[in-house]
Amino acid sequence: MSKAKAKKIKLILMDVDGVLTDGTIWLFPAPHGVAGNPKGGADAKLDAGGYAIAPGTMIEAKGFSAHDGTGVTLARMAGLKTGVITKRISETVALRARDLKLDYVHQGVADKAGALDAILKEAGLHADEVAFLGDDLVDLPIMRRCGLAMAVANAREEVKDEAQFITDHRGGDGAARDAIEFILRAQGKWDDVVKKYLGRSG
Repeated sequence: MSKAKAKKIKLILMDVDGVLTDGTIWLFPAPHGVAGNPKGGADAKLDAGGYAIAPGTMIEAKGFSAHDGTGVTLARMAGLKTGVITKRISETVALRARDLKLDYVHQGVADKAGALDAILKEAGLHADEVAFLGDDLVDLPIMRRCGLAMAVANAREEVKDEAQFITDHRGGDGAARDAIEFILRAQGKWDDVVKKYLGRSG
């Protein structure tokens, strides 16, 4: 059943903390004279439920998996759109999103299902054409709306209970790559996109 759902997917959306990262958030005092601007600098779409560190007070750092980055590249080469919806606002996430050329970046969003509606309208897609990869309770409403609900290996049990696909790897350690590979294999695109990627890389 999950493979049948995966065949319809045209857009892969993901949470960030605990999915593209291991959930660790490093906060460092900003050096004197440094005035960060995580809201504007991140080009964030902010709603009332999101939150960010105060500009100029702290520097936030996160770690990302190179395997996940390659997975996003493969998805793009296969014609799939990608994006993130996250409750926090982080310049680090904005930089990573630009590096990966994500199509949709919604930060500072507590109502992820509401963000999905905006993305569906912009992309001209139906909910059953979207997959979402999550890890915690805040992800359940959007997972219930999407055509393919996916959870990372170390997601909370309530999240895994409602997922149609659970990755082999933990968040921040290749989970997004697992999800993308599963979808591409289900769509019969994996072998061709790997050949295309290797030809480009070589």
